[in-house]
Amino acid sequence: MSRDKVQFHFRRLDVARRDRANFDSQWEEAAARVIPAHRSSFTGHGLDNVFGAGGQKKTEEMIDATAALANLRFSAVLESLGTPQSSVWHLLKPADKTLKNNRAVRIYFDEVNDILFSYRYRPVANFVANIQQCYGSVGAYGNATLFVDRPDETPGLRYKYLHLGETYYFTNHSGVIDTLYRPFWLDARQAVQKFPKGLPEAITTAANSEQSDRKFEFLHCIYPSTDYSPGGIGVKGMRFASLYISRQEQKIIEEGGYHSFPAPSARYTVAPGETYGRGPAQWVLPAIKTLNEQKKTVLKQGHRNVDPVLLAHDDGVLDGFSLRAGAINKGAVTADGKMLVHPLPVGNIAVGEKMMEMERGIIQDAFLITLFQILVDTPQMTATEVLERAREKGMLIAPTAGALQAGFLGPMIERELDLLMQQGLLPNMPPILAATGGSYKIEYDSPMSRMMRAEKAAGFLRAFGVATDFAQRTGDRSALDWFNIDAAMPEIMDIQGSPTAWSSTPEEVAKMREQRAQEAQEQKMIEAAPAAAGLLKAAPDLLKTKPAA
Repeated sequence: MSRDKVQFHFRRLDVARRDRANFDSQWEEAAARVIPAHRSSFTGHGLDNVFGAGGQKKTEEMIDATAALANLRFSAVLESLGTPQSSVWHLLKPADKTLKNNRAVRIYFDEVNDILFSYRYRPVANFVANIQQCYGSVGAYGNATLFVDRPDETPGLRYKYLHLGETYYFTNHSGVIDTLYRPFWLDARQAVQKFPKGLPEAITTAANSEQSDRKFEFLHCIYPSTDYSPGGIGVKGMRFASLYISRQEQKIIEEGGYHSFPAPSARYTVAPGETYGRGPAQWVLPAIKTLNEQKKTVLKQGHRNVDPVLLAHDDGVLDGFSLRAGAINKGAVTADGKMLVHPLPVGNIAVGEKMMEMERGIIQDAFLITLFQILVDTPQMTATEVLERAREKGMLIAPTAGALQAGFLGPMIERELDLLMQQGLLPNMPPILAATGGSYKIEYDSPMSRMMRAEKAAGFLRAFGVATDFAQRTGDRSALDWFNIDAAMPEIMDIQGSPTAWSSTPEEVAKMREQRAQEAQEQKMIEAAPAAAGLLKAAPDLLKTKPAA
């Protein structure tokens, strides 16, 4: 039975490789021009590993670096807008609206959120480096996988980016990824470290000899468990089964499972009927290849322009023609000064450069670079104009943000919380929350989500501007009565990313208004004092001149 199971999974891996062969060829083309270090990692399933020997020079096909730099900026944009290191980019809230204002529940979710961010950004977790690699993979190939588990020797979380060349997906009937096959290579020493028990004798023998650096192939299979029983003990209580198989011995070396899917995957845009996504590099791959060919041509033109090919009359006079600096070539002109040697025309380099700029613009658009040049190009903008720009960018970034949050970040957060709960690192749940099943929802508070919410703030300011203009033109301020500034300003500040600590509390606002009202009353009394004093001074004279009854 064990050997049958092993053969079944290797056959399924072969099917997965065959079904995505078209994608592999496209990703190879993209890798050669966007991330050259990944060349041969999609079609080179050799005896060493998917990348081949380390340190190889693989930049031969990348003549122009525009796409590579655009992908680096794309990953930086996604990281800074979606998962910025410097801020809390998501919050946990109760799914039951009746518990929204319950103090105990709010405190519980605040504590859970703090614990999650604390473990996520610990050095042992290595979250930042791996999430950035995921974003780069999304830009170049449209797909990325982040494996989330716990460290070997300490509680907490650990992240590992899995290269697309060694990850194969299967989806369920809803199109959600629920199965992952990962063929990978370890040397004998690494294999013994990862699998202290169950390794074939050939690998353990190699690890204890001079062949400790010899590589062996393994297959990791993660798929929905057929033996899952809610509340079950051990592997039966885990929703996903896990198998590690040695290809050389065709033997299962470790069998286990996961309570939650451990490898959340990001897919940029998925076409109907397809399992894998397509990224910016796939959409503009023709432009990337065209730009490389244009660069070749312009380089040749430039070379010929700087070091031109010379055209000379074949009369034997110029046989000793020298291009050495300061050389004198006799016979190169006629008696009347007409040159007998001319450079070969090289074409219009300016046209070539303009054509290259057109292709660069297309590539930068695909990688979202031009969306974030607004403040650089037009630094002198009013607050309303900034909000309008943010609203426009939010509309354009919304599909990317929605796919990223729903398909990648959401499952990742669920996996993180499951791991922390399994390790007993979360606080006790309030009874009122436990009674509802402890269900929660994720509210994203990243710059990307705020850009998507900028429509509300921009709409408020547009309407307020119309009302203000009406009041100035007519002198009728009644139109301004419709605006609740106290309700609007806190949310506008939140959308703009203003830290909560920089804003006043409602009590402080009330105190400042009371103080202003008191100062205004005192100022009014001061302004009224001279008139009152004059009235008092005139009062006796008025009494003297008062006519008798």
